[in-house]
Amino acid sequence: MRALVAVLAMIALAPMAPRAEPAPVAIVGDAIPQPLTAEAGDPARGRAIVVDRQKGLCLLCHVGPFPDQRFQGDMAPDLAGAGARWSSAQLRLRIVDGSRLNPDTIMPSYYRTEGLNRVAPAFRDKPILDARQVEDVVAFLATLQDPSATSSQKP
Repeated sequence: MRALVAVLAMIALAPMAPRAEPAPVAIVGDAIPQPLTAEAGDPARGRAIVVDRQKGLCLLCHVGPFPDQRFQGDMAPDLAGAGARWSSAQLRLRIVDGSRLNPDTIMPSYYRTEGLNRVAPAFRDKPILDARQVEDVVAFLATLQDPSATSSQKP
């Protein structure tokens, strides 16, 4: 429970630029097959979001192949090999709204804005990441093909 409170506090306090309400997405099975943008995601921008402790907050819960990043999490799946385990479409759904796959997840819905509880007025109807940022993170995670590449650093 303490971990959940910490995750929610970090997300609530993270600075976010105002964002437009996200466009609807079509979920097919365990994936969102269509990209959210016409432009392909940029893996370098995606990596920057993943390791950013103010924006993506991914390393609060996940560990991965980021030897330059200290204090990686151990409460969520290892990001090493994510691109080999899941397709880009599957990764996209996990980022957009992981609760569609696991209703009990503590992972935030980075692109969903409806059906959320206790959202501060300044953040209502605004996604954590915009469509381009979601696609950037998907593009980066898709490059992580080696499941044994995780840093030996322990949280």
